[in-house]
Amino acid sequence: MTDSGPDTISALAALVADGDVVVLSGAGLSTESGIPDYRGPSGATRRSAPMTYQTFTGDPGARRRYWARSHLGWRTVARARANAGHHAVAQLQRLGLLRGIVTQNVDGLHQAAGARDVIELHGSLGRVVCLHCGDLLSRDELDLRLRQANPRFDARIVGVNADGDVDLRDGDVERFRMVDCQVCPGGTLKPDVVFFGETVPADRVQASFSLVERARLLLVLGSSLTVMSGRRFVLRAAKLGIPVAIVNQGATRGDRYAALTVDGPLGSVLTELVRRVDPPATASAVAGPAGAAR
Repeated sequence: MTDSGPDTISALAALVADGDVVVLSGAGLSTESGIPDYRGPSGATRRSAPMTYQTFTGDPGARRRYWARSHLGWRTVARARANAGHHAVAQLQRLGLLRGIVTQNVDGLHQAAGARDVIELHGSLGRVVCLHCGDLLSRDELDLRLRQANPRFDARIVGVNADGDVDLRDGDVERFRMVDCQVCPGGTLKPDVVFFGETVPADRVQASFSLVERARLLLVLGSSLTVMSGRRFVLRAAKLGIPVAIVNQGATRGDRYAALTVDGPLGSVLTELVRRVDPPATASAVAGPAGAAR
């Protein structure tokens, strides 16, 4: 069954209402917060290829280009606010219907909406790690240091990308000054996220598999399931006979394994889902307070 009509959402509510649901979320959940996705319409205009781990660690010029773009792109992520979809997931958790939340997103918006114990499969743009000594610092702290090192860096942004960076002209990149680790001078700083070509930490993968294996339902939200990083959990659920439901705008590579697919805007679909599983829920409980901080 596919679409976002009343009958389909009723069927989704019936699946969710019995609880023990594990949510697997992707970039499509955050597009309504102004963060582009990778493969949907909002991510289709990307001009540059995503940074790979091998290029970042092996090419100082590419590393400068990444940090120049990411320095400006972080402002978009930092300004983003959790949307109705994030708040709906947090409400499902408060209602005791979720066994766990696994996200492929690195924007921290699940937690901003009030969700707890989120497994951030690909890490978080809100943290920075030194590749030499392992020291962790907040992205806000690094942002201050980069602003101090680049007081007149006002490059024109050509486009914003899903992974928290932007497209810039080459001449602007050449003016950008990087900073190093303050604990071990000269140490290379990297956002605490999993780059393309990098392996997701085994403990996160195992914790996610454990949640899925004990779930009664795997609910996929806003993921095309194009890459194996997320699709493997759908495959594991299908192998174990655990039902899979998918809410996404557009087809996914997991549709063939799904008991139910819903094609529609995630904010409105998930808000209606909460209303159906918890009729007394108020709009404010789902949408969150106006102007709430991340």
